[in-house]
Amino acid sequence: MMTHEALIEVVGLVRLFGTTRVLDGVSLTVGSGEAVALLGPNGSGKSTLLKIVATLLRPTRGTARVLGHDCVRQAEAVRSVLGLIAHGAHVYDDLTALENLRFWTTLSGLPADRERLMAALGDVALERHADVRVRTFSVGMKRRLALARLALARPRVLLLDEPFAGLDQRGRKWLQGRLETFKASGGAVLMATHSFGRELEIADRLAILAGGRVALDTPRAALGADDVQRLYAAHTEEAAL
Repeated sequence: MMTHEALIEVVGLVRLFGTTRVLDGVSLTVGSGEAVALLGPNGSGKSTLLKIVATLLRPTRGTARVLGHDCVRQAEAVRSVLGLIAHGAHVYDDLTALENLRFWTTLSGLPADRERLMAALGDVALERHADVRVRTFSVGMKRRLALARLALARPRVLLLDEPFAGLDQRGRKWLQGRLETFKASGGAVLMATHSFGRELEIADRLAILAGGRVALDTPRAALGADDVQRLYAAHTEEAAL
């Protein structure tokens, strides 16, 4: 049986918002060369878990580590090896596509020469729009611009929230290929999704969150689409009782 070095390690995570317990003892690992799809209904804690691993939110209890770095005490070290694509594109409408990438790379301490930035735009088929203000872009184009950061940062771990949302067919195909290449290079992917589409094609494991807990963590390979939907319904409905 193939073993994977754990790049993401989550142990006993609890997160309270007031008296509401959104995460209730979540433990999960993601190994090198592996993608895990987080499934669950609204309010199940998927985005909260991603934010804790991304160092954007502190857990109430428990620990999260990325490449051995504690996500609370060693946040800067975590951010240096991690790429995050949130549900929204989070780009600046009043800047051009090229200016957006230059601004982001400068903040991140990465090289910001035009040739490198143009290559990243070319990777997502936006090079012809390099000097166009982003306010004129479609939702899919903004999403692709956000994805261009991945070509620049070269992280070891990717956190993705609804990664294929807003992408056209070309964008979906590009992202699927990029994620497969990323896994093959030894990277780890943790993605939150409501979809049973391309995300599940990429995933090596499925983790279903329900009632603030991991209700199921299982390999994806042996499951057909009907199996996934049946398991999802069974575990989320059970948690709602």
